[in-house]
Amino acid sequence: MFRKISTTLLLVLVLSVTSVMPAFAQDVQPVDPINPVPTVETDGIIDETAGLWFVELNSDPTIEGTSLSVTKAEKKAFRDAARRAGLKYSERRAFDTLWNGLSIKIDASQLSALTRLPGVKAVYPIETIAMPIPFEEANNPELFTALAQTGADVAQNELGFTGAGIKVAVMDTGLDYDHPDLGGCFGPGCRVETGWDFVGDDYDANPENSTYNPVPVPDDDPDDCAGHGTHVAGIIGANGAVVGVAPGVTFGAYRVFGCNGSTESDIMLAAMERALADGMDVLNMSIGSAFQWPQYPTAVASDRLVDHGMVVVASIGNSGANGLYSAGAPGLGKKVIGVAAFDNTHIELSVFTISPDNMAIGFIPATAAPLPPTSGTFALARTGTPTTTNDACSPLPAGSLSGKVALIRRGTCTFHIKTLNAQNAGAVGVVLYNNGAGFFSATVAGTTPITIPVVSTNDVSGVLINNRLAAGPVDMTWTNQTGTFLNPTGNLVSSFSSYGLSPDLTLKPDIGAPGGLIYSTYPLELGGYATLSGTSMSSPHVAGAVALLLEAQPNLPSQAVRGILQNSADPKPWWGNPGLGFLDNVNRQGAGMLDIDDAILATTSVEPAKIATGESEAGPFSQTLTVKNSGPVDVTYNLSHVPALSNGSNTFAPSFLTGFASVSFSAPSVTVPAGGSATVYVTITANPALADRSQYGGYIKFTPQGGGQAYTVPYAGFKGDYQSIQVITPTPFGFPWLAKLTTEGFEMLGLTDVYAFTMEGDDVPYFLFHLNHQSRSMRFDVFDAASGKANHTFAREEYLPRNSTTTGFFVWAFDGKTFAGNKTYTVPDGTYYVKVSLLKANGDTSNPAHWETWTSPVFTIDRP
Repeated sequence: MFRKISTTLLLVLVLSVTSVMPAFAQDVQPVDPINPVPTVETDGIIDETAGLWFVELNSDPTIEGTSLSVTKAEKKAFRDAARRAGLKYSERRAFDTLWNGLSIKIDASQLSALTRLPGVKAVYPIETIAMPIPFEEANNPELFTALAQTGADVAQNELGFTGAGIKVAVMDTGLDYDHPDLGGCFGPGCRVETGWDFVGDDYDANPENSTYNPVPVPDDDPDDCAGHGTHVAGIIGANGAVVGVAPGVTFGAYRVFGCNGSTESDIMLAAMERALADGMDVLNMSIGSAFQWPQYPTAVASDRLVDHGMVVVASIGNSGANGLYSAGAPGLGKKVIGVAAFDNTHIELSVFTISPDNMAIGFIPATAAPLPPTSGTFALARTGTPTTTNDACSPLPAGSLSGKVALIRRGTCTFHIKTLNAQNAGAVGVVLYNNGAGFFSATVAGTTPITIPVVSTNDVSGVLINNRLAAGPVDMTWTNQTGTFLNPTGNLVSSFSSYGLSPDLTLKPDIGAPGGLIYSTYPLELGGYATLSGTSMSSPHVAGAVALLLEAQPNLPSQAVRGILQNSADPKPWWGNPGLGFLDNVNRQGAGMLDIDDAILATTSVEPAKIATGESEAGPFSQTLTVKNSGPVDVTYNLSHVPALSNGSNTFAPSFLTGFASVSFSAPSVTVPAGGSATVYVTITANPALADRSQYGGYIKFTPQGGGQAYTVPYAGFKGDYQSIQVITPTPFGFPWLAKLTTEGFEMLGLTDVYAFTMEGDDVPYFLFHLNHQSRSMRFDVFDAASGKANHTFAREEYLPRNSTTTGFFVWAFDGKTFAGNKTYTVPDGTYYVKVSLLKANGDTSNPAHWETWTSPVFTIDRP
């Protein structure tokens, strides 16, 4: 008996509150969002195994004091050992400064041999990171309302700070230094004063793309032909038609993407080392690897940058639809500022008008469709009747939309199906409208090309048009005009923003900033300005804010910056229904919305600036908070607790609950002398009625008596026994598998199957696992089936990510060799089984309950 997996299957990815009155301490009530929670749609089961790997060697890197001769010698020893072991791999890069090791390409069948080489401390998958795609271009030269959301306008216009003298590194798609808003030149004396292109125009790391070209061609010109980096840089510090957060900074441009496609995390690590060598003060990385650990190489390297004087800011990720524990590295770094995204309060959009009053309707062009025209009048048409939903998910009568623009509601099926049905019915255009609040971007990519213009608009506009059509004919006219529209989801967490906590239960993300629907600079050859969404856009808001803070406090240590920003941030209401008055999850918004003018003016700090309570199995969590007052007068603060919503236990489908923790203080208030400090003792107790394996959080608030700036400290934790999360899960496909590889993909071998592996080429045993959660380590031990005697270990891996979806899996291959200590053994022909031992996140190696095990079916090794 067997099942098959095709190795070519693709993954389809179709909110200031001053107080909240909690329910009684024991009450736990579900709260439902007004709009559905975003989810990820998958087609079949997905092989998420990496093909490229980081190999970490034993010694610390040179930035930690190890001599370069030692790190070089370790690499030589690795290469020699790999050659003796017969490993077939290609070396990509070697690292000495921020991280000691190499990046290599190696087949999965040889990964076990790699892990047992002497001197190898750990291996980590190199993640392929897709370039975010812009969805709207606009013409109005203004950064709009996002600066006002964070107080950056106050910091510039009233406090007089611009970030002058601060060097900000932008690791991204490069930077259009010819853009007048970014200085118009490149090199010494220019605003873009230094940089490097690590990849070249044609580089694309995604093998599924038609533009796939994994060979980097570096040079000294970091010009931007994709747009993302120029947009990010404009948010940080444009100064022209668009004004960014810190218009006085100078830039370093570190290009890690080609003109299209994806990059890889080892290229990011190389760019970090270059930014360090160039003396950058701040590094912005609007890219990252989801579902990872703080121990991932890019996160560890980022922490070392912070220790050596550079503030590192990184997007926490756009994997909100993938559920909890989806935050990415380097944003997961222990000393990195990991940034969540909030939606902008307004958006600038192109418009069409509708009859009879020429009302302007804002829209966003869909990707993979022709751009809409700038003139022409057409009749609008519904795709349903007044009593049916006009979702266009079923084929429409031939010619029923001939010469008309179809109005179609979002939901039920993909945008491509909807649009194709309208196109086949003769439509000359499509207007998609939201089934929830706000504007959205759409893609109509699919096997059959879409040849008509497709645009999306918000729910209010869609319903208005729909009602007019129900009353009689309506015409629409394309225009070349733009308009500013209120965004109903403004100041709420963006739907795409990733959830924490970190897999070690550290509180992540750290803070949030505007990232949804942000207008900024764009390469001149691509229009000059554009509106993009993503945590890619929120991170540069914080990076620019850091520049303003460093200008205001030039002697501020890099390690202190994050805490100052967190103390002054403003927690926002829950995105799902802000009218209920609940604060959004701490593991989604961190400390809340960035408030840079308050951070600059702050005379008080509270440390630690965030609290991770860990798992409640150990009982209440206590923390001493130290309050420092740099002001000229004594201040007395009243202490209070402001709870936030909890998330339920399902990782892949987040639910939202009250389940508030209780917080007690050693005293109801604390007086902090001028120029001095005071302490307060805080005890946080998880709600016993909250379901186990839920995440909870809230804010400890310091309100000054007599008025003035208040300060908050976010906390978050895990209810119950963290190691009770089942990691190795079957999914509907019955994982784990013992499998063989055929030309059609993997075939599962069942308990009654008898299969003899020749151990030649790909004819080796493969082990397929779905991992529902990140895990600390995983070990594969081989046993003789007849005697039960152990034949040592064939593979061991540390700090494993979780699968991105409920149907994803990872693959390990057994090459017929095992190791113990520094010795390697060839397993003789015979009959065997493999026992897999997995240590759970934060697990205790001596506690059997913290391990999961699985024993494979028996298999035979029979070499020719």
